Amino acid sequence: MSFIQNILNSRSDEDGNFFVPLQNILGFKIKTKSYYRKAFTHRSTNKRDKKGNPLNYERLEFVGDAMLSSIIATHLFNEVPQGDEGYLTKMRSKIVSREHLNELGKELNLIHFVESKIPKDNFGNNIHGNLFEALVGAIFLDRGYKYCEKFVYKRVVIPHVDIETLEGKVISYKSLLIEWCQKEKKSFDYHVYEDTGKDELRHFSVKLSINNKVISKARATSKKKAEEKASKRAFFAYQSKISRAVS
Repeated sequence: MSFIQNILNSRSDEDGNFFVPLQNILGFKIKTKSYYRKAFTHRSTNKRDKKGNPLNYERLEFVGDAMLSSIIATHLFNEVPQGDEGYLTKMRSKIVSREHLNELGKELNLIHFVESKIPKDNFGNNIHGNLFEALVGAIFLDRGYKYCEKFVYKRVVIPHVDIETLEGKVISYKSLLIEWCQKEKKSFDYHVYEDTGKDELRHFSVKLSINNKVISKARATSKKKAEEKASKRAFFAYQSKISRAVS
């Protein structure tokens, strides 16, 4: 076999390993492969096009986020005719929350397709949701709105969007707790401090006080995560009172 034939075969194998399983996830034929390559290219590769523009999934995330919001908003508008703007906005936020997008990305094992110079074990949890958004953006640019809508219904709406369940789902325990404290005229304070200890990764600890009394403590790899974890613990300590006040 010739040298050139070996190269062509190796490229074919590489494309097959990438596009065949990806098309199984999509459920339709890919037209423009470059969109999907970009959707799974991490910025650590430092790839650029002929004009020097970065080649990674970050701009596709922007497109995918817009498409998801549009499709979910239309679905909720049709499914809940009695819902006002505030209700619809809150429900959409629950469906396209970072937590939920991360779960969707993990469910499809999208990290398997990533090209990166960083070991996959070193990625943060948000990589899963970022890839899901980038994939939706690639679908829109490749096949248009109808294909994008069909994919979102297949992978998001049909298996995961249950209106009654979502109505009771909390997006942010911190926001809920702050809303309750403000309604009840209670003072609150998140005292956050760095707490690395013996861990390799940087950690933060937080003490949440309500009316000058420490209610909960938590520790995580970011201030935001630590505050949310402490808020969740405080929420369950005051659950019945908070549910009555903010419902």
